[in-house]
Amino acid sequence: MSGSIEALLQGAGVWRARGEAADADPQDCLATGWPKLDAALPGRGWPLGTLIELLLPETGAGELSLLRPALAALAALAAEPAGHGRRWLAWIAPPHAPYPPALAQSGIRPDRLLLVSAEKTADRLWAIEQALRSGSCAAVLAWLDAADDRWLRRLKLAAETGRTLAVLLRPARRRASASPASLRLALEPTPGGLDLWVLKSRGRGPARLRDVFGP
Repeated sequence: MSGSIEALLQGAGVWRARGEAADADPQDCLATGWPKLDAALPGRGWPLGTLIELLLPETGAGELSLLRPALAALAALAAEPAGHGRRWLAWIAPPHAPYPPALAQSGIRPDRLLLVSAEKTADRLWAIEQALRSGSCAAVLAWLDAADDRWLRRLKLAAETGRTLAVLLRPARRRASASPASLRLALEPTPGGLDLWVLKSRGRGPARLRDVFGP
């Protein structure tokens, strides 16, 4: 484990479960698990090694359901023996503590979860950057509101150091703000499930995807 992630793990706000230069290549992607979304994205999945933004009208808008298939796939790899991809799933400053039985039921092994608590924006940004640069995380999910362009570019550069699923979960009011993220999606819960606005993706214009969770 690298020195940066070791420093992160030693922080007082960290809970660890028991146990062990350009945009990402469009082929370096992980299937989302949702056919409608895969079909709309370059590489047919979540781009790895770059920055993704999910813009939420409120927490619990379907963001974890949207990410669940990819996280389950990464958790399976993260649980392999040492030397075969054993890495953490880092959640930084989530609004609610994850419920281990629910994670396990979704195929996400709680013993590979690294939970970081950080109230101050500066602490969150530092933790995100360290987790991305460490090479020890298969995924980094970070709940973040304010961040200037300089910091967002730093995080994107950090994400490029490894094949990490790097997702910033931000409030919908940041929709009009410029961002260096390679993929930006706005979530819109509906009575039938979830619609997505693809605000930015590599080589494609804006689009709306209706009922992503549907057939």
